[in-house]
Amino acid sequence: RSCFVLGASGETGRALLRELLARKAFARITLIGRRRLSLGEAEAAVGQEVVDFERLGEHSAAFQGHDVGFCCLGTTRAKAGADGFVRVDRDYVAQAAELARAGGCKHFVLQSSRGADAQSRFLYLRVKGEVENLVQAVGFDHCTILRPAVLLCRRQESRPMEWIAQQFLGAVAWVFPTRYSVPVQTVARAMVACVLQPGEGKVRVLENRAIHELGKA
Repeated sequence: RSCFVLGASGETGRALLRELLARKAFARITLIGRRRLSLGEAEAAVGQEVVDFERLGEHSAAFQGHDVGFCCLGTTRAKAGADGFVRVDRDYVAQAAELARAGGCKHFVLQSSRGADAQSRFLYLRVKGEVENLVQAVGFDHCTILRPAVLLCRRQESRPMEWIAQQFLGAVAWVFPTRYSVPVQTVARAMVACVLQPGEGKVRVLENRAIHELGKA
C-alpha cells in the first residue's frame, strides 16, 4: 500500500513519519508540502511533492495513487492571523481531501482537536469542527478523525505560554494520564494503528482516551 502525509514538518507529522518508517507498513510514502524537508538517512525511502497550497488544484497529480492519506496540516492564529488560520486548517485541508479522493485514496486520517465543534463561538474549535464535516462529506471509504487534547512534545519553534502549559500538564498526566494531554508520539502511533486495524463504519472519531488506548496497543 501507499500513503501520503500532509503537514510532515510539524510536531505530529514528524512523529508520524518516524512511526511509518519504523512500522514499514507502506511500500511508498509521499510527503506533500510547500517545501522539501531534509530527512537525512530516510531521504531515499520517502518521496516528496512540493505544492503551492494557494493553487492546490494545479497539483492533483501529487495526490494520485495513494491508498491512505494522513493529514497533520495546521497553523496557529498567532502565526498566520485569523484569516490565514482558517485558510490553512480548513480550506487547504478540505481541498486536499477532495483531491485525494479523486486520486483514489480510500482512507483519510485527520488530526483535529478535542472540543471541535462547527457551532462553537471559539474560532479554533469552530474551524476544526467545520473541517471535520467537510472531510467527512468527501465520501472516503473510511475516514478517521483524531481529537487529541494538549499535545506533549518538544517544539522546534518557541511558544512560551504553550511550554508552560505543557510543563504543568506533563505533571498532571502522572495522576490523570488520559484526560488533559497526550504525547505526540502516542498520536502518531494511533494514526498508523487506525489504518492497520480499521474499525467498522465509514467514519470513526477517536477522542483523547481512545487515542491513548490505540497508541499503546
